[in-house]
Amino acid sequence: MVISEVRVFLKEGQDRKLKAYATVTFDSCFVVRNIKVIEGQKGLFVAMPSRKMKESCPKCRYKNVVRSKYCNNCGGNLETIVRPVAKSPEEEASARQSEHKDIAHPITLEFRELIQKKVLDAFEDEKKKGPSPVKGADYAEEED
Repeated sequence: MVISEVRVFLKEGQDRKLKAYATVTFDSCFVVRNIKVIEGQKGLFVAMPSRKMKESCPKCRYKNVVRSKYCNNCGGNLETIVRPVAKSPEEEASARQSEHKDIAHPITLEFRELIQKKVLDAFEDEKKKGPSPVKGADYAEEED
């Protein structure tokens, strides 16, 4: 599989962890959008597109975002849902990560590393060009 194109859309506000969105085209026939370039504790990394997980209200069965306090449909208290209690900062970070599920992701470590290298190289090239008139609004993560 060949990565035929990588387009990067820088985000405004350099103080934020999210630095850019990327669109990657594979074999000139398949596109993955909303790949994120994020500043982590160990430097830049690439996060695959994801969606927020939902959990059902015990009263009306409406699907609400994980860890919501109240149902968006009936207003019922969702704090009665039994959830694992985080005991350390590492467990809390893990719980926050589990609120999202990847939509698409590479299967092998080698392919993940290839995607990351290509996206981060394109990100550095785009940073050198400076800010573009497009602010990346079209590539913001959609909320369900």
